[in-house]
Amino acid sequence: MRACVQRVRRASVTLPQTGEVVGEIGAGLLVLLGVKVDDDDAAAAFLASKIVQLRIFEDGDGKMNRSLLDVGGPMLVVSQFTLYADCRKGRRPSFTDAARPEDAERLYQRFVAEVEKLGIDVALGAFRQEMHVELVNDGPVTVIVEI
Repeated sequence: MRACVQRVRRASVTLPQTGEVVGEIGAGLLVLLGVKVDDDDAAAAFLASKIVQLRIFEDGDGKMNRSLLDVGGPMLVVSQFTLYADCRKGRRPSFTDAARPEDAERLYQRFVAEVEKLGIDVALGAFRQEMHVELVNDGPVTVIVEI
């Protein structure tokens, strides 16, 4: 699994076809989540725990010493199979490393369930839908977490 984790002031997901906002958070984390072909439930659980405990929020001294758990913030999770784009050959990305949609959706839901078990409020994007993701990156702080 691969995640692009962004510390945000706010973030939202809108379906362009209808204009409906399907997920929205205030200050917290936006997680773009990619699932790889051979990922499993253990990977989803490990990644959820890792991200929730990542110390990327500032403490009183301005040092990144606090986690999402520490600050009590929410998480917006958006499925992003394009995180597994292989651009090494040619000009058209290959997505052979990305999990099939059925497998990816199950592990996406497992990741979300694990985050919620840790006490984090979670908002979601819309799986296999065209989405517009808006965010105000805080910092900016953006990290890639891969297991």
